[in-house]
Amino acid sequence: MSGVYLDYNASGLVRPEVQAAMAEALAEGGNPNAVHAAGRRARARVETARARVADLVGADPTAVVFSSGGTESNAQAVASAIAAGCERLIVSATEHPCVAEAANASGVPVEILPVDADGVVDLAWLAVTLGRPGRALVAIHHANNESGVIQPIAEASLMVQAVGGWLHVDAIQTAGKIPVDMRALGADTLTLSAHKLGGPQGVGALISKDGVPVIRTLHGAGQERGLRAGTENVPGIAGFGVAADSAARDLSDAMAHAAWRDAAEAKVRAAGATIIGGAVERLPNTLFMAVEGWDSPQQLITLDLQGVMVSAGSACSSGKTKPSKTISAMGLDHLATGGVRVSGGWGTTREDWVRFADAWVAAYEKHRARTAERAKVDA
Repeated sequence: MSGVYLDYNASGLVRPEVQAAMAEALAEGGNPNAVHAAGRRARARVETARARVADLVGADPTAVVFSSGGTESNAQAVASAIAAGCERLIVSATEHPCVAEAANASGVPVEILPVDADGVVDLAWLAVTLGRPGRALVAIHHANNESGVIQPIAEASLMVQAVGGWLHVDAIQTAGKIPVDMRALGADTLTLSAHKLGGPQGVGALISKDGVPVIRTLHGAGQERGLRAGTENVPGIAGFGVAADSAARDLSDAMAHAAWRDAAEAKVRAAGATIIGGAVERLPNTLFMAVEGWDSPQQLITLDLQGVMVSAGSACSSGKTKPSKTISAMGLDHLATGGVRVSGGWGTTREDWVRFADAWVAAYEKHRARTAERAKVDA
């Protein structure tokens, strides 16, 4: 890709080894549910990928259900919890829209778990709320997709387990960037998405703890042990498996990206940017920043014209740029329209971060100069 791509939290570039595995699967073909040789080879690809995805998060391969992506898997988790008797849904204020909307559409009462000024969930509030009647599903993403703030999942799990609740963890942003161990986190269900790891778009997974009942939300034949109907996307799943394997191998490199991020962060902060969530533990690849009075679209276009590709936050709003829900939930409404998310990945270099920071600082200085000139004219 030409230019500097720093939007991995939206979608990572597809790794070369993933492209090769998918091309091979496409060329060979075969339905993984057929009993002939081609079908058996396709089945082997699916099961190899299942084991690799499970290994990435310390789960049992039999607990992995492949899907069309994180949105479908998150919806299936919410539906499964309700079917298992959850009468209340507690959703973090900065949760991804696909979880929040699935909860809102369920017909079950939804309570919003607030976050503090750093974007960390309020565990004291959660403890009080869990003490009220009714079994609860608690949905907390492992890390926020905009700010990269990592949530205290293991601590929340102890609270949820103590009252017989169900903890759902969207780990789509964390897997491959920091260590993720489903058992250590104490999650009942956990979701992943291939394209955040350097895999293809359109493939995800729902992973459940042993004994946790998952229901099907797509009906038809008996694929995925009867939990997700539809012929498996063999090339996509094969690519997912290779991406998971590569992400696990490269985990130490991914964590080392924090130094590059921190150097860029120091430059933009010195120029006047506010760092969102900068006081707490974050993903090593993510920088979320904002300035008052310079809207996100203007910043994105300016940077794009210089060959630097970043985003305003979540890329799941049909290409629209909206005020950041995450920034607003943290009580920073005055910055909500000026957020910019910068996120690196397996193909990112130190020079990419340097180029971003230099480009943004230069653009911001020009913006302030124009603003000051307009103010003089208006006066």
